[in-house]
Amino acid sequence: MEYVYAALILNETGEEINEENLNGVLEAASVDVEESRVKALVAALEDVDIDEAVAEAAAVPAGGAAAGGAAAEAEDEETDEAEEAEEGEEDLPDTTDEDDDEDEDADGEGLGELFG
Repeated sequence: MEYVYAALILNETGEEINEENLNGVLEAASVDVEESRVKALVAALEDVDIDEAVAEAAAVPAGGAAAGGAAAEAEDEETDEAEEAEEGEEDLPDTTDEDDDEDEDADGEGLGELFG
């Protein structure tokens, strides 16, 4: 995460986001710099308007909160329907696949793992 923060600091101060400047900010913060991460971040941010990306990210919680309330109501209705359906069913054996759990553990890997 500190790599992204360094890029944000450079953007905020109007400095160019390049390997040299990122290294300088990270070293000043006493971070053990991994050159591969610096290079990957510079390449990933090459065509990104950081100010626009930050503005879009700031807008997401407001929209997400409104959608979350409607989703919670829909989930409550589905739960009620599922409970009514279960009342008439016999107990069935559990057929869940343990491999699904392993796939869920793999989620979250990606750019987030690369930068922090």
